[in-house]
Amino acid sequence: MPATTAAATTTQTPAHAGSKATSKVPAAENTLRILKLLASKRGPMAASSIATSLGLPRSSVYHLLAVMEASGFVLHLHEEQRYGLGISAFELSSAYSRQEPLSRLGRPLLASLVDVIGESAHLAVLHGRDVLYIVEERAKNRPSLVTDVGVRLPSHLTASGRAILAALPKSQVRALYPNAAAFTARHEVAGAIMKYSALSSHLDQVRQRGYATEHGEVTPGFGSIAAAVTDHVGWPTAAVAVTFLEDKLPADQWPALAARVQKVADELSVRIHGRPAK
Repeated sequence: MPATTAAATTTQTPAHAGSKATSKVPAAENTLRILKLLASKRGPMAASSIATSLGLPRSSVYHLLAVMEASGFVLHLHEEQRYGLGISAFELSSAYSRQEPLSRLGRPLLASLVDVIGESAHLAVLHGRDVLYIVEERAKNRPSLVTDVGVRLPSHLTASGRAILAALPKSQVRALYPNAAAFTARHEVAGAIMKYSALSSHLDQVRQRGYATEHGEVTPGFGSIAAAVTDHVGWPTAAVAVTFLEDKLPADQWPALAARVQKVADELSVRIHGRPAK
């Protein structure tokens, strides 16, 4: 009898369960898997596609979708026979934004980075074609910067913006910069990016190098290095950057500093349940 019970228990454990805790509540686990799948897609999905993608019985998927629909977490598009995220999922997203998790998670990481390198650091997110600075950690005895919290700057001018843009699909970057009117400059500098072809070429270099740079385009005499923070589907959520007086940091030391910045960006990616930028 004990052997039979053990066998039954084994067959009831979901094959996809990653731990003992998740195997005890398969309905809850599968509900979350469905929500995460829908959140990772660009559009609604058919129930059959959801079942196939997750390796679940269609009947189970339909039951779970019905419960989530009743609670507003999914929306059934009857004409298309597909399911998308509902208003309750959006409310969770809004609550996430209100609680400022990026700022709360990023601030101690940036503070530690500043302590180690002795230069100022900041965290920025994309806001339209601009970057919006949400955290600034100023190093001791370093000059104040324009990248204060709440400041917005054109993303193509900043290391933070370039790191984020390089992690976006090229089609998305093109949509953000449809013509020459989308480009602005703060100062006259050699090699200023003032057209899409120049931006595209520069972002290719960022992807190849693994980090973004800026040379006096925001403030003359100051340089910046930045790396993207990515979410669970690899979408750039933010960028970590450091800013310094260029004449105080020789060019041959930039890669070592970039490695430190990238490490912090990767750590923040992990903390928001994302994945490190590649």
